[in-house]
Amino acid sequence: MAKVFTITVPPKLGRPAKRERSSDPRYVDGQRLLVEAMRYLAQTDPVKNRSAIELISEHVRTRFRMSDSPLA
Repeated sequence: MAKVFTITVPPKLGRPAKRERSSDPRYVDGQRLLVEAMRYLAQTDPVKNRSAIELISEHVRTRFRMSDSPLA
């Protein structure tokens, strides 16, 4: 019969160390690109492009929330 060894790890008490926050330009550029695409579609033909604008808008609402962070 085999023996099971457990190595205990003491918990780190207190607050975890905060990491430095810096914005990721790719994250911001991606959001800007989606907004520019919606603006372009709305200017060319808003009636025909309505479904495309709604699709992009839904993507922005579900993928990018106020609590999102480019660091995650």
